[in-house]
Amino acid sequence: MASRADSIASNLNLANFSKATELRQRIWFTIGALVVFRFLSFVPLPGINPLALRALAEQTQGGILDMFNMFTGGSLERMSLIALGVMPYITASIVVQMAAALHPTLAALKKEGTTGRQKLNQYTRYGAVFLCAIQGWFLAAGLESFANAAGLQAVVNPGYTFRVGAVISLVGGTMFLLWLGEQITSRGIGNGVSLIIMAGIVAQFPTFISNLFEGGRTGSIGAGIIVGFILMVVVLILFISFMERAQRRLLIQYPKRATQRGMMQADSSHLPLKLNTAGVIPPIFASSLLLLPLTISQFAGNSIDPSSGAGSVIQSLNQYLQHGQPIYMALYAMGIMFFAFFYTAVVFNPEETADNLKKNGGFIPGIRPGKRTADYLDYVLTRITVVGAIYLTLVCVIPEYMIAQTGIPLFLGGTSLLIVVNVTVDTITQIQSHLLAHQYGDLIKKAKLKGRMR
Repeated sequence: MASRADSIASNLNLANFSKATELRQRIWFTIGALVVFRFLSFVPLPGINPLALRALAEQTQGGILDMFNMFTGGSLERMSLIALGVMPYITASIVVQMAAALHPTLAALKKEGTTGRQKLNQYTRYGAVFLCAIQGWFLAAGLESFANAAGLQAVVNPGYTFRVGAVISLVGGTMFLLWLGEQITSRGIGNGVSLIIMAGIVAQFPTFISNLFEGGRTGSIGAGIIVGFILMVVVLILFISFMERAQRRLLIQYPKRATQRGMMQADSSHLPLKLNTAGVIPPIFASSLLLLPLTISQFAGNSIDPSSGAGSVIQSLNQYLQHGQPIYMALYAMGIMFFAFFYTAVVFNPEETADNLKKNGGFIPGIRPGKRTADYLDYVLTRITVVGAIYLTLVCVIPEYMIAQTGIPLFLGGTSLLIVVNVTVDTITQIQSHLLAHQYGDLIKKAKLKGRMR
C-alpha cells in the first residue's frame, strides 16, 4: 500500500524542475564537488615513482586492498592525496558512537542537542586525524620497502622526509574530503560523505565491466558465469530497492477533538518503522574495521622479515582474511549483524518516542502510554531488525562468496550495490522533497494573488 508521501511524489510535476532555481544550483554544486573529488584521486603523493607503483598495484591485486581501493575510487592504487578516503573518519565515528553509548559523560553530551553533537563531531575529527597519521605512516613505510622486478623503487628518495610529507599530505587529503562532504550536505543534495563513497564505487564500474567482458573474450570467464553475474546484479538491485522501502507501520490514535461544527472527531496516523533502520552503515562500519588492521599489516609486511615471528603473524593475517576465506566471511557477517542492532539503537530511541507520543496525547491501541509503549516499540523494532540484519548479511556476504568461488576478478559485490542503491534513493527523495516544496510555494503564491484580486 502506497503511503501519502508516495502518492504526492508520484503526482509531482517535473516541469517545475526548470523553475526550481535553488534545486538546480544545489545539483550543480554537488556535481562540481564530486568532479573535484575525482580530480584529486589522480594527484599522486610527492616522491612516488609511477612505474614501480603500477607493479605494486598488480602485486597486491586480488587482496583485501582491492575493496579499500574500490571505496576510494581507485585512489589507493594511484597513491593519490586522498588514498585513505573517508574510511579513517568512519572508523573514528564508530569508536565515538560506541563510546557515547557506553560512557556516561559522552552520553550526556549526546543528549545536549546541537552543542553536544558538535562536540562529538569534533572528537570524531580528532580521531580521524590520529588514524590517518597511523595509516599514512605505515603506508609510507611500506612504499619505501617496495621495489619491482626491475629494481625500481616505489619512492624516489626514501627517508623520514618522505614519510612526514606523505603523512601530512594524506591527513590533509582526508580532512579536505570531510570538508567537501560537509559542503555537499549543506549546499548541495544528499549526504556528502555517502555521495563521496558512492562516487568512488561508481567510478570503478567501467573497470569492473571491462574486466568482466575481457575475461569472457579471453575465455577465463565462461559465458554462463557472465550471464549469471549480470542476472545476480539485476536481482540484487530489485531486491535491495524492495527491502529498503519495506516498513512496519504502527497505528497511532489521538483522542477525540471538537471540530468547528461541534462534532467530536478522532485523529489517527501511522508511525513507520523501516525494516532496515540502520541503512548502509553496518556494512560500511564492518568493512572499515576489517580494513584498518589489514591495511597496516599488508604494507608493514614489506618492511618486516617474513622469517621472524612478527612477519609470520602478518603473513597469516593477510592470508586468512582474504575475500572468500571463511574467517573473513564470518567476521564480516558478525560485524554487519552487530552494527545493524547497534546503529538502530543509536538512531531510534523507543523511550523518547513513547514520551513524545504521550506528550501529544497519542497512543497505540491496546498499549498503555509511557513505559508499556516504549517496551512495545522496542519489541517490534527488535523483531524487524532481526529480519533487516539477516537481509543485510545475505546481500553483502553471499555475492562476495560467489565471486570468490567463481574466480571473477571483480569486487562489485552486494556491499557496493547496497551503498549505490541506498544513496541514490536517498538523493532522489531529497530532490523530490525540494520539488514538492517548490510546487507548494507556487500554489501559495497563486492563492495570495487570487485573494488580492477579490
